[in-house]
Amino acid sequence: MENGVNPSPSGAQWSISADGHEAVVVEVGGGLRAYRHDEVDYLDGYEADEICPGSAGQVLAPWPNRIRDGAYAFGGRTLQLDLTEPARNNAIHGLVNWVSWQLVERTPETITLGYDLPPTPGYPWALRLRTRWSVGAGGLRAEHEVTNLTDEAAPFGFSVHPYLRLPKAGVDELSLRVPGRIRMLLDGRLLPVGATRVTGSEYDFTEPRPIGDAVLDLAFGDIVRDGDGRSSVTLAAPDGSAVHVWAGPEFGWWQVFTGDTLTGERHRRSVAIEPMTCPADAFRSGKDLIVLAPGETWRGAWGIRPGA
Repeated sequence: MENGVNPSPSGAQWSISADGHEAVVVEVGGGLRAYRHDEVDYLDGYEADEICPGSAGQVLAPWPNRIRDGAYAFGGRTLQLDLTEPARNNAIHGLVNWVSWQLVERTPETITLGYDLPPTPGYPWALRLRTRWSVGAGGLRAEHEVTNLTDEAAPFGFSVHPYLRLPKAGVDELSLRVPGRIRMLLDGRLLPVGATRVTGSEYDFTEPRPIGDAVLDLAFGDIVRDGDGRSSVTLAAPDGSAVHVWAGPEFGWWQVFTGDTLTGERHRRSVAIEPMTCPADAFRSGKDLIVLAPGETWRGAWGIRPGA
């Protein structure tokens, strides 16, 4: 930092490391810029001198994905959000991905960041967000807390937007497993208009199979869970290497995006695997929308684990 100005577009950079795992977390958006294990990068992040591309590693709250026309009704009020995806006339990815988060606590292997979201005309509720990032023998772990600081109930949804990759393998070569038995049907604005079973279709990834030339920007639901309530998505390369993204029972949806609309070197270079609490447009549909009571705290955890 020179003359009080941080030269990085993503603000302060904080590294954590343990057991051969290393991650870099950033001030702007409080998100994840890099994650590697034994010098192998599993996150398709970005450089310190870049503006975050394609929402890479960002925290998405108080809603994930898109809201049609940025308009919704809640608690007897009709509300209008800024249209942050003007080409499709949508509000996208929440309100905290471009703000400065604050350092709360740090150790060599953990870091906790926080942001207090003030009320705005489009979202007139105050939220306190905290994220604890950690690395260790089991990989990378993120633990999130969001508290409603207002005296009335608040609509809420949450997601994170990491892009995963494997060395020496492009998207077309990877195999994918997604434990979702339904997928959302989308219109031309990438907003849901229904849902359908994936069984036997080209979108059935409940058992691992190659992505090939499939174009994916879909939410998968009706999740198959492990005995502990977790679920996980797996990417695997022909050489046997793999990476797993897991999420706790708080997350009932997985968004998978093969990067087809990204430009340059990022085009289909990696796969965004996003644990979500709700699908797109939940503020309007109410589908799996969380309603936080005054003073209530929502908690959720997810992580990345390299290995076959």
